[in-house]
Amino acid sequence: MSDITSEISGKSLFGWSLNDWGKAYRNGGNASALLSALLAEVRQQESTAGSLNTGSVWIELASEQQLGAQLIQLQQLLDAADGDMQALPLYGVPFAVKDNIDVAGFSTTAACPEFAYEPQADATVVRLLRNAGAIVLGKTNLDQFATGLVGTRSPYGAVTNPFNEEYISGGSSSGSAVAVARGYVPFSLGTDTAGSGRIPAGFNNIVGLKGSKGALSTQGVVPACRSLDCVSVFALNALDAERIFALAAQFDELDAYSRRVGISPLKTIRRLAVPAEMPWFGDDRQQAAFTAALAKAESLGFELIRTDFSPLYELAALLYQGPWVAERYAAVGEFIQQDSAGINPVVKNIIAGGNNGTAVQAFNAEYRRMELLREIQQLFQGFDALFVPTAPCFPTLAEVAEEPVKVNSQLGTYTNFVNLADLCAIALPAELRSDGLPFGITVIAPAFSEPALAAFAAHWQAALRLPQAPVLLGACEDDSVVVAVVGAHLTGMPLNHQLTSRHAVLLEQTLSAEKYQLYALANTVPPKPGLVRVNDALLNSGSEKGHEIIVELWRMDAAAFGSFVEEIPQPLGIGTLELADGRLVKGFICEPEAVATATHISEFGGWRAYIAQLKSQAGN
Repeated sequence: MSDITSEISGKSLFGWSLNDWGKAYRNGGNASALLSALLAEVRQQESTAGSLNTGSVWIELASEQQLGAQLIQLQQLLDAADGDMQALPLYGVPFAVKDNIDVAGFSTTAACPEFAYEPQADATVVRLLRNAGAIVLGKTNLDQFATGLVGTRSPYGAVTNPFNEEYISGGSSSGSAVAVARGYVPFSLGTDTAGSGRIPAGFNNIVGLKGSKGALSTQGVVPACRSLDCVSVFALNALDAERIFALAAQFDELDAYSRRVGISPLKTIRRLAVPAEMPWFGDDRQQAAFTAALAKAESLGFELIRTDFSPLYELAALLYQGPWVAERYAAVGEFIQQDSAGINPVVKNIIAGGNNGTAVQAFNAEYRRMELLREIQQLFQGFDALFVPTAPCFPTLAEVAEEPVKVNSQLGTYTNFVNLADLCAIALPAELRSDGLPFGITVIAPAFSEPALAAFAAHWQAALRLPQAPVLLGACEDDSVVVAVVGAHLTGMPLNHQLTSRHAVLLEQTLSAEKYQLYALANTVPPKPGLVRVNDALLNSGSEKGHEIIVELWRMDAAAFGSFVEEIPQPLGIGTLELADGRLVKGFICEPEAVATATHISEFGGWRAYIAQLKSQAGN
């Protein structure tokens, strides 16, 4: 057994981020030993879950044989990369997959035992992640056929909330969200047609990223509404969600609805539209939590614009009151009519209703959708993104059982319109409610605005410190150094290996103080930015403007830091960098003379968004 595997023996593997798993392997961890230990811990936890936990997170947890087969494939990938673990960015990282997404070697049930089949190939998104080294820990529970936002419509039982088992977990991606919330895996895949990748994130204090329609392939996904379906990503933090999305967002010729990631229409998010009229359905705690979130947004410098959401609310109503239910019937209607014992009665009634509409009604609804889209596009001229509560209320299991359709409809208030309007969204944790339950906000932007959403998420999470960094930035008991990186050394960037090869540990993604400007330096290979601090006198006079720039904080020992600094070429160097929360750390700085031939890119908010824009332009 390797030193790192021996060191963590007997300790919990729950709650590890992508960085924690990467660190373990860089320090010599054995994938077979670590993943076997994790599976054993998950089985133990699931067997002792709360008294009201009538349904498991998992429909199928990986067996020893299924894990072994994946470990053989992982070794083959490593051999093909000549043993270079850095060629596999997700080497040995466990993840969970919603059980309406195909994984070869596992059954696909869509939470209906009689529907089960054995896929011969991975869904495209699963294949891409497994090719990057990730390991499927299991298939997760869901609202049957992804029809519901509650997480209770499954013959495998309702997935309860880990904060309070009397409350729902949200759906339909209930198991995938709770698998992350309980710390079983650092990320998971869900699907999102009407909010299934955002509602569970908000109810479980995690991040839920629903990218633009077609950005993640739905090939190998059991359809709900095929023209609207999206694969979504749950993660412990926004940086991990962004990394998974970047790996999986590839055009797929096999998916007729796949789209190439386009040029981001947003460079940064500053103006946020907030609904002028907001239904809360009697949930005062949810309303109070959103009021606090609005105050936090304003304190961070975001402009809040009260806006009439009527076109969005009307569009949301079309999803279940209009002919799009017919898409659900087109997907599984014939099976539903067989009336198998395992079919949930609420799900059956919803899907069966899709067979009642006419083609005339479908065209009329599409005409109205396009009219509403024109109104929504005009609305977006006045702001950058929507800022809404992920859900307007937080129901109990008993409340859902009493009025399953009504409560489900209420939950979709701020989610149902998003795919119909071709928008992307990220659900983020906010402060806990007064009763200790999670509260989440969602930021919604035009298609292909994922870089801007990621920048907002970094700002938001840095300010709220949610989730906590795996290593606290307090006084060090050893001789380690914390360094802020801003460009080519960021995670996934060309020079990141200069950190990982020295066993540096990623602490968090955060923001600089609003006192810096970012430039793309000329004639540098690989491309590098220069971060320049604006003179205080110029800031105070208003003649120069400072910006908050996204940075990553890494910790390494002093000896490694010394050799790291030796590799930094002019005009770059290491100095003292001030963060948005007042902390001072070592960080990259640039000689002011170098910006004379550089391009000013501060408006992007960070190097990653600028590079994403360059790639988008090159691909179009």
